Amino acid sequence: MSTVSAVLITLTCILVPVSLLTVWVHDIALDTDRYVSTVAPLARNTAVQDAAVHRITEAVDVKVNGPEVASDLAAWLQSQGLPPRAASAVKSLGPKIDDAVDQVVTAAATRVVRSDAFDTVWTEANRAAHTAVVHALTGHGRGAVGVTDGTVTLDVGKAVDQLKQDLVAAGLTPAEKIPEVHKQMVLFQSDELAKARGAAHALDVLGNWLPVLTVLLGLVGVLLARRRRRALVATALGAAGASLLVAIALVVARHYYLDHLPPTVQSPDAAAAIFDTLVRFLRVSLRTAIVLGVVVALGAYLSGAGRLPRAVRGRADHTADSVARWSGAHGVHTGRAGTWTDAHRRWLVLAALLIVALVFALWNHPTVLTVLLLALVLLAVLAVLALLAASGRVGAGNPRDED
Repeated sequence: MSTVSAVLITLTCILVPVSLLTVWVHDIALDTDRYVSTVAPLARNTAVQDAAVHRITEAVDVKVNGPEVASDLAAWLQSQGLPPRAASAVKSLGPKIDDAVDQVVTAAATRVVRSDAFDTVWTEANRAAHTAVVHALTGHGRGAVGVTDGTVTLDVGKAVDQLKQDLVAAGLTPAEKIPEVHKQMVLFQSDELAKARGAAHALDVLGNWLPVLTVLLGLVGVLLARRRRRALVATALGAAGASLLVAIALVVARHYYLDHLPPTVQSPDAAAAIFDTLVRFLRVSLRTAIVLGVVVALGAYLSGAGRLPRAVRGRADHTADSVARWSGAHGVHTGRAGTWTDAHRRWLVLAALLIVALVFALWNHPTVLTVLLLALVLLAVLAVLALLAASGRVGAGNPRDED
């Protein structure tokens, strides 16, 4: 392997996870529909709902002077002939009245958050806030999400208004005095957010071009290598290894973030749910890169000239010849199609590989399942080509000897 080839392959392995980061930043930050579809399930997450109930209840803050209400009630009952001892017992109910009002407010807030209306509020607020998420990552744009000192917050004012209406409808008249509020719910907090804006902006500018550049660099590196098949195996495994390291780093970063939550983040469970949701596509991409690298490396190795690859291919061809002879003995022949396939098998295999690679490249956000599905399709196509070629050899009276 030449020095230039080794440098290009090493650079490719490093750039593969970086390319996945650029795609993640570009899609999550700038694609409003994808961002909203990403965070929409959080409206049904129990931890997020509990955090929203807490913040909305704080925002409503209905004040009822329980001791005063109990004292007035006791005085009125005493004027109606209630014994003093009984009146004193009524006065002692003041704190319980406060607790009862708090329970009513919390129950009403819970109904609002658990209802379908909160899904709409959550989705609309996040859609309207998309430009501020862009601001959080690139420093451009403003929106309903606030970004201050590394803290990204979401305004839940609409949910507060809905709760106010429900409380008034339920007969809690002090709720009429609730002013218009804009209570903020913390979505994400990081002291490094401001420092990361420059890097995020660079990733955003690179967008979807870096993956293309990475593939081209890897292709040139393999073509310049003295032993191209081995270079392809090294590139695929190196890219898979680099992606695995980033995936591990993401797990470590998650634990570090959750272990160092600031006081503004009141619910660690909600913070974990939001973190996991926002990086979900990045995790899927990293896993896909790892599996793809292993599959490509395995395929390149099995197509090589080593003893084990030759034995595997020889066994496959021997099996195909046996099937072809059995089929011919039972009157099943492929005629010219088999002969032509046998003569052009190498080019047909190359065409199948290129088509599968093109499908993968054009697939919108491929996953591990995509890689496995395309690998199975390719194996099926190769099996059909092997059977057709074997039928052509058998028909021509020239079966391939077992290696």
